[in-house]
Amino acid sequence: MKKNIAQNEALPHEPRLYRVVADRIQALIAEENIAAGERLPSERDLATKLSVSRASLREALIALELGGVIEVRGGSGVYVSGLPEGPADVPEAGPGPFEVLSARRLIESEVAAIAARVATDSAIDEILKAVLEMEKHHANYSSNENADRNFHLSIARATGNSALVGTVEYLWNQRGRLWHKLKEHFQTEELRQQTLTDHRNILEAIASHDPAAARKAMRAHLERVTRTFSRG
Repeated sequence: MKKNIAQNEALPHEPRLYRVVADRIQALIAEENIAAGERLPSERDLATKLSVSRASLREALIALELGGVIEVRGGSGVYVSGLPEGPADVPEAGPGPFEVLSARRLIESEVAAIAARVATDSAIDEILKAVLEMEKHHANYSSNENADRNFHLSIARATGNSALVGTVEYLWNQRGRLWHKLKEHFQTEELRQQTLTDHRNILEAIASHDPAAARKAMRAHLERVTRTFSRG
């Protein structure tokens, strides 16, 4: 058993999918002689050409943008901004946004259901406070982001399980540079407004002590975010 553990520890880490796709995009740029300043094929065409999902492609493009290789211009497309001598140093930015969202859909939906079963009146008041703060600071990115975080953490706290609070906090903290760049490009006012409605629906289900409705409302919210960021 000790030998197996040592062997496993010696194995190299599997590269994150967005880094693999980013390398393939760079290879395509070189193979097709796409010069600096020129536009890449559309995301749909790139995804088909590389046989990857739109979500994986989008994460890779954002990573390449952070590495200074391409520039994503809203409403116009993706342009080559620099051609390094060798493979670009694509930054390791932690788990990809869609990887994190997938984990959050699984975990936070159940956290919301547990909260609906056991939340006290004071715990529900804390969730409401976070909702009101998010609505109040709707136009302020930093304050809105903090209120959003407090909303999800207050639901975890309502379960009375500190391990779940730690898990939700960990997942929230994985929203790194890739996430924020993705949000910068593809967050829409429609999604921002719908998020407020989603949060109200989640709060209502928890306050009504309806676990099934709370689970469904949280899943619908996180699925909506995923669809928006993956399809644009």
